[in-house]
Amino acid sequence: MSELCPPWAPFFGFAGVASAMVFSTVGAAYGTSKAGIGIAGLGTFRPELIMKSLIPVVMSGIIAVYGLVVSVLIAGGLAPGEPYSLFAGFVHLAAGLACGFTGLAAGYAIGIVGDACVRAYLYESRVFVSMVLILIFAEVIGLYGLIVALILNTSVGDAVCGA
Repeated sequence: MSELCPPWAPFFGFAGVASAMVFSTVGAAYGTSKAGIGIAGLGTFRPELIMKSLIPVVMSGIIAVYGLVVSVLIAGGLAPGEPYSLFAGFVHLAAGLACGFTGLAAGYAIGIVGDACVRAYLYESRVFVSMVLILIFAEVIGLYGLIVALILNTSVGDAVCGA
């Protein structure tokens, strides 16, 4: 083994897989729970508005899918017995952290906006369009992380180890 491919290099790749899944899923769970609390409050007064108010919950779930996609792509670059460079490990870690942390931030934003806007929608129906626009901008934070992670993952290419 060369110093470019130490045996512990895959640790960083697996840390990228874990961080993409864990952080984005925690963000999605927070967004779902926070928006769900608002929907439950709304449903006691006007149950006919529940279906329209599920948008924040659906958008939170998409954040977890971003983390799943990135973690599967990173895990595809990890194969037992194949040489794995330290460069690839650090790039995969950076990709996982980029997707995970932006997923966490997006889920947090979707949850807070979803809760507040769903409660406001109970009293004023004109809030709905504003809610959807704000939620889209919150979702884009996670999408940016996905794009950065995909770009980083393609930059690994065939990072070969020295002989």
